[in-house]
Amino acid sequence: MLDVTFGQASDAGKLRSNNEDAMASFIPRSRQEAGSHGWMFVVADGIGGLDLGDVASTKTVAVMAEGFAFAPAGTSLVSLLQRLIQHANAAVRDEGLQLERRGKLMGTTVVACALRLDQAVISHVGDSRCYHLRDGKAVPVTHDHTLVNEQRRLGLISKTEAANSEIRHVLTRSLGTEPYITADTKTLSVREGDILVLCSDGLYSGMYDEDIARIASQKKNAQEIAEELVGYAIEVDGSDNATAQVISIHSVEPMAMYRGRPYRIPGI
Repeated sequence: MLDVTFGQASDAGKLRSNNEDAMASFIPRSRQEAGSHGWMFVVADGIGGLDLGDVASTKTVAVMAEGFAFAPAGTSLVSLLQRLIQHANAAVRDEGLQLERRGKLMGTTVVACALRLDQAVISHVGDSRCYHLRDGKAVPVTHDHTLVNEQRRLGLISKTEAANSEIRHVLTRSLGTEPYITADTKTLSVREGDILVLCSDGLYSGMYDEDIARIASQKKNAQEIAEELVGYAIEVDGSDNATAQVISIHSVEPMAMYRGRPYRIPGI
């Protein structure tokens, strides 16, 4: 069976009085539920330039965690995460229509990871990230939905220019700002020893990917790693809220495909 442990940590940082990051998770209550549903983790970063970023991020993670819990057994994780992000987008927009909040704007980023058997599905909107750690290297799974990242992708600016740009945090996609949002979704095959890190931009913006790999590859439990990642982010920068969820893969259930359907590989 897939065996997962996780840890999480968050800090408001040195400059902000409130924390607009939010996180949630779904942990299966039994081996049966682990096989039928799996695990789900989600981080959201409320947009600080809008009025109610903390409300948007909190609503997003709550909607996604609840929706995952009540999804039918065996639902495709790809379609489920995409659907939950649409539900969260609608919920954030509806929240802004409440009478006491008329005229106020709210938005948030989101990155979610669902795991079942030997697969991890990652879906995101905005610049919160997922890193995949294997063999001591941290590789970003997600592609930031920011203006400078689009400029870099088109070859208009360099990686260094993008990292130092004054508009590096300007988003091209976020939840709650449009009636419909497109989430980017990827599927990874995971194996024993892999680590996944979900984080807000306040965590990675002050450090290199090599720093994330160095800290997350230590022989420590997931909670200690999450706390150390956030602590280091605040130490070296701290200008923004910093949040990390660390997912450690201890074992997987190997799967194969036959005529488009997954089946368990016996004897492995």
